[in-house]
Amino acid sequence: METFTRRSCTMRLYRAASKRDKAILADGRETPFMPRWISRFALLAGCLSLSIAFGTKDEALAQTPAKVLFGKEKLPANLQARAIGSYAKGCQAGAVALPVDGPAWQAMRLSRNRNWGQPVLIHFLEKLAADAKAYDGWNGLLVGDIAQPRGGPMTSGHASHQIGLDADIWLRPMPAGRFSKKERESVSAISMLKSGTRTVDPNKFTAAHFRLIKRAASTPGVARIFVHPGIKKVLCDMAGSDRSWLRQVRPWYGHHYHFHVRLACPPGQAGCKNQAPPPAGDGCGKDLAWWLSDAPWTPKKPDPKKTVVKKRAVTLKDLPDACRAVLAAAPTPGAVVASSEIGNSAYVPIEADRTLTVLPKPRPLYY
Repeated sequence: METFTRRSCTMRLYRAASKRDKAILADGRETPFMPRWISRFALLAGCLSLSIAFGTKDEALAQTPAKVLFGKEKLPANLQARAIGSYAKGCQAGAVALPVDGPAWQAMRLSRNRNWGQPVLIHFLEKLAADAKAYDGWNGLLVGDIAQPRGGPMTSGHASHQIGLDADIWLRPMPAGRFSKKERESVSAISMLKSGTRTVDPNKFTAAHFRLIKRAASTPGVARIFVHPGIKKVLCDMAGSDRSWLRQVRPWYGHHYHFHVRLACPPGQAGCKNQAPPPAGDGCGKDLAWWLSDAPWTPKKPDPKKTVVKKRAVTLKDLPDACRAVLAAAPTPGAVVASSEIGNSAYVPIEADRTLTVLPKPRPLYY
């Protein structure tokens, strides 16, 4: 849009100056119009002013953290649906909202305005919820964060969830009744661990949880499911002979209040960047043993000789070029936000949203 506007300025002023010059040359004498050098000067001055104006805007945009730019967008971009970039460095076009209420789900934390995803993910969530209710002993699912209307980095809570292919599903079963909007902001998810430990509480984690996670991990197109290492161990113990789906279930910090579903890039979307596939096998051996040891949870001692460098905020230039068009696009007609309280409610984190203590780099890093 900027290139077109600048070009329009140049061409229109040039044509105006040319006409004026031809008029002077045709009658061979001075006219009431400005001399050619003045008109050309006006041409340069006008276009220079416009370039400076756009340059100032570009500079401000380049310096603004991307999480601020994307966090301000309340509605999706009216563009063809596609995931752009990688899970932790990208954006999304043509997002659709998971309805606040469905026959087998409820969307939570509506004031965050993060119930937006790619159509393939929304379809997955709706079908998973329906199947969990029909076959797995669930009344329905409570769905947490998916992505912002246009994806991109968030001001709180997640490094990923940027391209509309990630979703958090609470491990707390959906009640028979419907939560009010106020309750959806304050009701807490439930940890599956014994208090103060990294061990799953068998009174909380049930066969229904096992069936739900197995169903999600077994669905074609699911790239990964993230759970707490303690939950991964229980899944390994309960799996029996059918273990192929365990490859998709990866241990990670937090994730004992909810599990995190990540879909692979939809076919044909060249601008979407997949992760490398998980290592072969069920992941119940050495990798899991490391996660269950003290190593991942022991804070790294700071090096007094090492200068601490403040991490630079991610800006628009760090994201794929297509994300500029996503921000500039008009909103999708008819799209509405789920809550009028967007940005006004206090941020109520679940466990995985909290700031973690500085931890050693996990081996292997599969997140």
